[in-house]
Amino acid sequence: MASQPRHSRGRYALVVGLLIVGLSQLATFAPNLFGQDLGFTLPARVGFPTGDQWEPAIAADGFGQVYILYPQYGRIPGCAACPNPSMVLVASEDNGITWHPPREISPPASGEFDPQIVVDPVDQRTVYASWLQNDKKETVVAKSSDFGQSWSVVIADHSSSESDKPVLAVRGPDIYVGFSRSRKIWVAASHDGGLTFNSATVNSSSRFAEALAGGATVSPNGNVFISWTGYPQNTGLNGRANLYVSESSDGGNTWKSTLMDFSGAPPDCSAAHCESGYLGAQIALASDTSGRLYALWNSSAVDKGPERIYFSFSMNGGSNWAKKADVSDAPQGVEHAFPSLVAGREGDVRIAWMDLRNAPDWNTYYSESPNSGGAWRTPRQISSYVKGYRYIHPNGFSFPFGDYFQMAIDTDGRTHAVWGEGQNFMSPGSIWYSTGQ
Repeated sequence: MASQPRHSRGRYALVVGLLIVGLSQLATFAPNLFGQDLGFTLPARVGFPTGDQWEPAIAADGFGQVYILYPQYGRIPGCAACPNPSMVLVASEDNGITWHPPREISPPASGEFDPQIVVDPVDQRTVYASWLQNDKKETVVAKSSDFGQSWSVVIADHSSSESDKPVLAVRGPDIYVGFSRSRKIWVAASHDGGLTFNSATVNSSSRFAEALAGGATVSPNGNVFISWTGYPQNTGLNGRANLYVSESSDGGNTWKSTLMDFSGAPPDCSAAHCESGYLGAQIALASDTSGRLYALWNSSAVDKGPERIYFSFSMNGGSNWAKKADVSDAPQGVEHAFPSLVAGREGDVRIAWMDLRNAPDWNTYYSESPNSGGAWRTPRQISSYVKGYRYIHPNGFSFPFGDYFQMAIDTDGRTHAVWGEGQNFMSPGSIWYSTGQ
């Protein structure tokens, strides 16, 4: 079915200070082997100034467009019929200098959850989005060929049971959306530009109590990769975990998996009202323009112990992976969570995560490498104090709001990051944006 924006394009031509503010205020890195850096802007809140916003996705194309997609909890101004939550798009036409007002991406239906958004690396223009709806029983894929002004929406997968956490990867006519359901990782694949989809499983359910997708990418040779976390039988999301990268060379029909790491049971976060396994091990995945693969994950050596952030890469399409490297500069014993990863030209890889080095407050940290992880810039804190929010303090924010966040690289080579900060797992909370180089 087709989806059109609910309001005229003219409404979006305004720059709205309530949505993205403070972008001209910069901080700087100290110079090192990378040279002097222009720094990251102070964080600015994204989306409607009311309600809760979390679990944001972000993408940038080859024409200066940057897209942020997120679920809006609470009423959308001017749309009494919009479901809760609704999938909301915020877009920029000038690499994040100015932004159009937020709007729902599709007509009102049921609640919409777990956004993903990517740009086709072949034409660097066509943008795809994915989310869950209809009580999370439908996984949908939306496509726009006119810079997000209009969208066609198809149901890529439908089931009688609930799905979770889609991940989206695109290259030319090949579109893959992975998700978890019934102890398995599933992938719905299209090879006709998103017109039709067929679903297949990545793993056997007999080995796992739970399985959660983490990331996806399609390499230049057309092979597709999915990263995911598997929880062995009799443990559930509060138990020990295995971290995998799975590859398909036949369009998503069959898969082979590589065990990347193990993790102990996740730290307890019941005091923040979080769900089972919320701070558990996750693994993000990306590939650069040459096809080099990168993985970033959090894991612990002992049950309920503090997790670290680890990085690995593959130069040969996933046949071999480098020994994992601890890429955080936080002291040992500091809890790390929510890895985020993006790659650009050959060797260009950028990473981010959240950690508790300023306990009891969390912050978001960023680093990058120009040579596939051979050398890293000293990690930088990109979250910052903002007045007027009871969950944001001088030393950080109270709790991560949403169990993933994302980054993108624009045509100027700048990094765009968007993440969630909140009081606890439940509410209140909002998403924050920063850009830098």
